[in-house]
Amino acid sequence: MKIILFASLEALLGIPEIAGWIFVFILGACIGSFLNVVIYRVPNELSLLPSSKCPSCDKSIRFYHNIPIVGWLLLRGKCANCGGAISIRYPAIELLTALVFCLVYWQVGLTPYLPLALIFSAAIIALIFIDADHMILPNVITYPMFVIAVIVRIAYPLIFEGNYFSDTTYAPISYLSDWPAWAASLAGAVLGALIGGGSLWLVGAVWRLLRGVEAMGLGDVKLLFGIGAFLGWRLTILTIFVGAFTGALAGIVVVMKQKEKDLQAQIPFGIFLGIGALFAMLFGEKVITWYLGMFA
Repeated sequence: MKIILFASLEALLGIPEIAGWIFVFILGACIGSFLNVVIYRVPNELSLLPSSKCPSCDKSIRFYHNIPIVGWLLLRGKCANCGGAISIRYPAIELLTALVFCLVYWQVGLTPYLPLALIFSAAIIALIFIDADHMILPNVITYPMFVIAVIVRIAYPLIFEGNYFSDTTYAPISYLSDWPAWAASLAGAVLGALIGGGSLWLVGAVWRLLRGVEAMGLGDVKLLFGIGAFLGWRLTILTIFVGAFTGALAGIVVVMKQKEKDLQAQIPFGIFLGIGALFAMLFGEKVITWYLGMFA
């Protein structure tokens, strides 16, 4: 028997809708606090288990000082032990994650797709900041993203009523209507991954052949494999477009600020792929429908 969930918290539990927004905001802030740990420790190959410590005195931060956003404000951005400064980046990431979670809740509602969208958003936020700091996209995040995407693309059609992956309603996946729903969904994941990661790998290979330099890191390719498997080919193409557009704007700004212009300056493309993926997941179908409607 397949499960159907309500899209309204009030309809499901009789709880005012505002309670859902508050819960999602608090959840996002808490996840953001965890992402701060991930962003710092994963690229430095440190364990995620030890408690948070002050970057100045290396003493553990008390749990009540570690309350997302509020703890930093109460301490006025200083360690309670040594008075050393604690970067505003920590509450900023917590607030950003909370706002992104609210945005996801607004677009997705209380549906089976919501936890997937929240987990996907959290992983993308972590990758954006890791890439900004280290210009790497760790395999420990990108590989599980792809595997989990494939698993849910198979599991959701088996468990839930409704279609939560929009690419299956469009060609060429729509031609597989006589297939089991999970098989068509899996085919969409494979196609999305190939168009995402495969196209980026091909661009990098051609550029390396023609210019003899690396244009794309394999981390970007692995990231797009996961994005493509989860979002499908249509939203993946939009992800690449938005990423390339915002990345180009950022590249122009970077070059313009240089005293000696270097057109070969490298920027972490994963940042902009992440922005594109979040945009595509939240607004992609509406944007694509609007754009195609201009030619109808």
